[in-house]
Amino acid sequence: MKTVHLFASMLGAAILAASCCNSSSVPGPITTGEDSIAHTIYGDIQGYCDDGIYTFKGIRYAKADRFMAPEYPDHHDGVMKTQVYGPKAQQDQNVKFGTPTDYDFGFQFKIEFMSEDCQVLNVWTPALDGKKRPVFVWIHGGGYTSGSGIFLPAQDGRSLAEKGDIVVVTVNHRLNVLGYLDLSPLGGPFANSANLGMQDLVKALEWVRDNIENFGGDPGCVTIGGQSGGGGKTSTLMAMPSAKGLFHRAIVQSGSTIRQMEGANSPAVCKAFLEELGLNPDTPADVLAEVLKSLPFDQVLDAGNRAGRRAGGRFSPVVDGTVLPQHPFDPAPEVSRDIPMLIGSNLNEFCYTNNVEFTVDERVRKGVIDQATIKAEQGGAPAYVYLFSWISEVNDRALAACHGMELPFMFNNVAVQREMTGGTKEAYALADKMSSAWIQFVKTGDPNTPKLPKWAPFDPETEATMVLDNECRMSCR
Repeated sequence: MKTVHLFASMLGAAILAASCCNSSSVPGPITTGEDSIAHTIYGDIQGYCDDGIYTFKGIRYAKADRFMAPEYPDHHDGVMKTQVYGPKAQQDQNVKFGTPTDYDFGFQFKIEFMSEDCQVLNVWTPALDGKKRPVFVWIHGGGYTSGSGIFLPAQDGRSLAEKGDIVVVTVNHRLNVLGYLDLSPLGGPFANSANLGMQDLVKALEWVRDNIENFGGDPGCVTIGGQSGGGGKTSTLMAMPSAKGLFHRAIVQSGSTIRQMEGANSPAVCKAFLEELGLNPDTPADVLAEVLKSLPFDQVLDAGNRAGRRAGGRFSPVVDGTVLPQHPFDPAPEVSRDIPMLIGSNLNEFCYTNNVEFTVDERVRKGVIDQATIKAEQGGAPAYVYLFSWISEVNDRALAACHGMELPFMFNNVAVQREMTGGTKEAYALADKMSSAWIQFVKTGDPNTPKLPKWAPFDPETEATMVLDNECRMSCR
């Protein structure tokens, strides 16, 4: 009898452990009936229901010609199927065959098709019921030159939508030379060509404002967030008048950005760009527009790279005086004074090797503290700061707490990115805590949850920081 009881106890514990790790759950059915049709102001679209979560992929939110400002998408008749991811922005794939590194194994980057018609977004929602759920709009990393809304498995929005009863949106937009080369000094049709990638993101947020209620979301409760370059784009949106009112909270992960490129550099970069293509800068702007539209992307990208090196420019947002009238946080933007922020970084950031001392990467951490300090001293909505210090044991701790390691945790996606996290019970436990905090912030602008110690707002004097590890704790200097 004791043996039976012991076996039953062990079996029960095993089942409990498996359920905590989501390893024994069998996915439910996928259905594609009429209940997965949603209305947008541009026409009806059909996604699918993935075990209770309605999923829409590749929804077009804007259209644009090369080097031109985005416009609203075309209307369509009938029901358009949106069940497959759309294209990512044109970029240098840089795919090389050879011996995979620990970094390649951990991150499992997806190879996707590309197009200049990349203004698409994806939506995950618990129901198409008219209920106003908080909305989380995720802006991908990859600097300002690469990446997509789904280039990492961890960025799938299904798990977070299900756990938090929120709507999750991921966005693709123009990058590199097509998204961040400022040709506005050429005038004419190029007059509104500054910060095209950022203008795309504003159009995506306008799509959310105009349509998300039909997906069970609340356009009056929208959080934007991103990691690395996505954090830089989020920081930049905080200073853009055209984005005012389109979001109500902001999350910056390992991408705190205080300043962007000066608009004074744009004329020299323009001139160098045209010279690299063998074009005369004195050619009428409308003629240049047609010529530039006809050139292969790789040729345009190479010319942009060379022009940037010659003229001191780079592919990033530029303070043009209109789309971006000031640097993101120099000074604190008044336009987003009332937007609460969640800001943080990882312990090791760009140290993708186990031959490192496990200390904070000061390059990124300084940006976090500077941004949080500027935000706090503004006297508006609070900022909450974190440090992610959890070390993955995969491949002899090769990745440590590197740049991007927090993504499977805050997205509650340890199960789909086990190559990075190991899929251990400790990883699942931390993911539960972190995703709960991110969900609370999306819902309320405050990340406090009973699963973590009391999380105090950032104070420049104490630098109050939530350390996220197996044992989470508040740290003050």
